[in-house]
Amino acid sequence: MERHIEVEKMELVVNLFGSYDENVKIIEKELDVAIINRGSEIKIGGEPDKVGKAVSAVNQLLAMAANGDTIGEQEVRYVMSQVEIGNEEQLEELGKDVICITANGTPLKAKTLGQKQYVDKIKNNSIVFGIGPAGTGKTYLAVAMAVRAFKNKEVKRIILTRPAIEAGESLGFLPGDMQEKVDPYLRPLYDALGEMFGYESFHKNIERGQIEVAPLAYMRGRTLDDAFIILDEAQNTTQEQMKMFLTRMGFASKIVVTGDITQVDLPRDKKSGLRDAEIVLKNIEGIEFMYLSETDVVRHPLVQKIVKAYERKTMERERAAKQRKNK
Repeated sequence: MERHIEVEKMELVVNLFGSYDENVKIIEKELDVAIINRGSEIKIGGEPDKVGKAVSAVNQLLAMAANGDTIGEQEVRYVMSQVEIGNEEQLEELGKDVICITANGTPLKAKTLGQKQYVDKIKNNSIVFGIGPAGTGKTYLAVAMAVRAFKNKEVKRIILTRPAIEAGESLGFLPGDMQEKVDPYLRPLYDALGEMFGYESFHKNIERGQIEVAPLAYMRGRTLDDAFIILDEAQNTTQEQMKMFLTRMGFASKIVVTGDITQVDLPRDKKSGLRDAEIVLKNIEGIEFMYLSETDVVRHPLVQKIVKAYERKTMERERAAKQRKNK
């Protein structure tokens, strides 16, 4: 069976095929089809059901290219995974909503359906918990939404914080004053804000007090009005720290809490404040939990495989522990 797709703009075909046709080679290999470009026409041949899936994937990728997205391996594999489970219609919504524009003019958008749902929840709720593995864009998208709210004058300041628990007792042995000691743990937040504001504008806003990046301990005793507040690495908060942080919220403020419950660095006798919040706050109106998974990973394809492998191992350990307990 052979199907033809007509494309009006040649640059969309170039974007779709990628360097040395690397993008379409992925589709060809995964679906056992042949994809050929003849000017403004794309021909896809193979078994009928596989050709149908390839046509759906190619059309979706062309639509993403038309929205200004650069097509790469991650985009191709994600679209194919969603076509495989029949999510074509939902995919059409991806890429339409630009969250904000970076300092170098790049439009930031949700890249997966999970990310889009996460962004929508942040828009529509006062407190959102973004929980998921590394590489799913939890913190980056939260920062992008904070920048959007700030530039739209929905808030007067941005506050980003994270616990310094990763350093443990070694924090005191690091050189420099307290700010220099904690800066390495806040670096990912500095980098994200610098990319979106531009580093000169970012530092000016810090000097004016409109952007604050600080360790979680600095939040105690404060009330934060007219602010977009992000707590990153929340799996490393204690129950007491989480309660303290959430009760800092003032009027006209929004809170986003991000974390990965599989990477808790707390001592064994301390329960994660993020895990506790899942239980305590799950039925409160205005508070939403968003769970991202390995399908939302937007880093190197190997990251997705690594996350999946660790999840399998964790499940095996939990099953084994349960069996031992039941004996």
